[in-house]
Amino acid sequence: MSSDLDIAIAKWSPAQQSALRDLRTLIHQIANGLEGAPAVAETLKWGQPSFSVKAGSPVRIDGLKGTETGYAVYFICTTGLVGTFRELYPQTFRFEGNRAILLDTEQPFDRAALGHCLALALTYRIRRKS
Repeated sequence: MSSDLDIAIAKWSPAQQSALRDLRTLIHQIANGLEGAPAVAETLKWGQPSFSVKAGSPVRIDGLKGTETGYAVYFICTTGLVGTFRELYPQTFRFEGNRAILLDTEQPFDRAALGHCLALALTYRIRRKS
């Protein structure tokens, strides 16, 4: 992980740091499983670790302020991705408006469902063209 991402993640509680690192790994695993295994570019956007591939919409991750256990996966709100996730997984995740899936370190999440959401984000541009 780049030092910028390490610094951004290090500001959170140990539980949040572990969860954010796990999300980073999951994002890379999902991208590696996609057709053509696109390279994932890691950057900071608005101080949050951001992951993008050419065929997709960027995904950001961050801890939630005011909590030792909350964290989130953020998506570009104008894509409609979170609305799609809400339709597919209404009882599986908590959502913040049209921009985020909210998670908590004290409650395990459905990896297959989140992996599906991440795959939809990482293939967003390709799917829109077809």
